[in-house]
Amino acid sequence: MQPWDSWFWDWSKAQLLTIAFAVVIIFCLFGLIRRKPRAWWFYAWLGAIPLATFLVFLTPLYIDPLFNKFTPLENQYPQLVQSIGKLAQHAGIPIPPDRMFLMQASAKTNAINAYVTGLGASKRIVIWDTSIRKTSPDELLYIVSHEMGHYVRGHVVKGFAFFLGMLFLALYLAYRLLQMAIARWGSVWRVRGQADWAALGILLVIFSLMDFFGEPIGNAFSRHVEHAADGYGLELIQGIIPNANEVAAHSFQVLGEEDLEDPNPPKFIVFWLYSHPPLNDRLRFAHDFQPAQQHPATSPDASPTAAPH
Repeated sequence: MQPWDSWFWDWSKAQLLTIAFAVVIIFCLFGLIRRKPRAWWFYAWLGAIPLATFLVFLTPLYIDPLFNKFTPLENQYPQLVQSIGKLAQHAGIPIPPDRMFLMQASAKTNAINAYVTGLGASKRIVIWDTSIRKTSPDELLYIVSHEMGHYVRGHVVKGFAFFLGMLFLALYLAYRLLQMAIARWGSVWRVRGQADWAALGILLVIFSLMDFFGEPIGNAFSRHVEHAADGYGLELIQGIIPNANEVAAHSFQVLGEEDLEDPNPPKFIVFWLYSHPPLNDRLRFAHDFQPAQQHPATSPDASPTAAPH
């Protein structure tokens, strides 16, 4: 487990970064409100596109290393890099070793994980050292093949596009709701207009409510791409790993046990909070999976036998 001093230092860095970004964004937003009172929401969205792109590109290079240590995977696990390379070659999407990284997660957590992050030159697959220690070589290769599904299917880009679409809707709704709130309660709250700094409180409440009620939408999208990556990974390891379906199922079991996951949570909890399909759904999918005829690099995002989430 992470020591208290390490946790507090990570928390402090996260808060400082959040405050710095928030101050810049708020000042820019109110500058737009004063200059473009009827279209500030649209110009804010346009400005968010390059800013968000820049942050997604920079995060694995400069922000993530503030919280965890990353090293090239081949430095400590050259055989694993070779195995992943063969898997990638089989998929027809060679991933160079310099895009594979090891994260020293064991200093802070017992959980296991791997993920794909970044855009363009910063795009990479990251494997936690806990995953290597707590899974068998075949189970780890399935976890990596799942991440390759994200890599090949462009889920980072699709997630980014989904975020921008949701942000467009959120900014427009915030503009309309802010106008309505000021028109109805502005005199009571002593808010002179949308450019008044007092309107910031109303905007924060509006965005907080939209974030709360929009969480199921974002999680539904996340469950969709995670399910697609599950299917891709299962397709990819067929014929490479013996008893592929059982290996994938057991890797899900290990992930669930290490994360203390409820194997069969209430459907409403899944709908509202789960970014991944629940454990029992993933186990059933792995056991029942039937390989498609086409090559995994060209097969659809989810297998035709995929169970609905």
